[in-house]
Amino acid sequence: MRFSILTLFPKAFDSYLGESILRRAQEKKLIKIDIVDIRKFTKDKHKTADDKPYGGGPGMVMKAEPILNAFDSIKKKSKKIRVVITSAAGKKFTSATAQNYAKKYDHVVLIAGHYEGIDERVKKALKADEVSIGDYVLTGGELPAMVMIDAISRHILGVLGKHESLEEKRFGVGVPVYTRPESLKYKGKNYRVPNELLSGNHAKITAWRARHKK
Repeated sequence: MRFSILTLFPKAFDSYLGESILRRAQEKKLIKIDIVDIRKFTKDKHKTADDKPYGGGPGMVMKAEPILNAFDSIKKKSKKIRVVITSAAGKKFTSATAQNYAKKYDHVVLIAGHYEGIDERVKKALKADEVSIGDYVLTGGELPAMVMIDAISRHILGVLGKHESLEEKRFGVGVPVYTRPESLKYKGKNYRVPNELLSGNHAKITAWRARHKK
């Protein structure tokens, strides 16, 4: 799977995408992540990538031309490509969405929105999905882009080592988990691991996890 991120702030991705599971996935060539600086595709000396909105109003709008030029610079080796614009107004991104992208596409292009948004003509010209990671507004689309890459990558065979490592395939999302020690004392109070998880009885353990699934 290849990810291309079109962004005004390429350094925002340096830490997270270069650590842990995503780093190992890149080293194993299971995923490839390209960071494309939109400002490099502007035409003026100030590298202007935004402008005032037509019709008036506060804030600035990301210009279409630099984004489209940045997109054209990407070498597209496959027809199984999907373009995604991060937007608080988009359809909600879910685990099912991540699984669907991992299954259907081998190149996902993520355009990180900013300011008042992106010129609507980008969405129309690239036939892009508009996607939100939640019912809240962020200052930019870089965090949503990283969230989507992480969520999609987990569904690519080999990224987690074993497919059973998916929480969805194990206990279920939100089931409480414990590890050693069996008894933990904190500020005079004792916190113990539930007896069912210590029993060694698989039926009891499965039943306990089913009861506590959120």
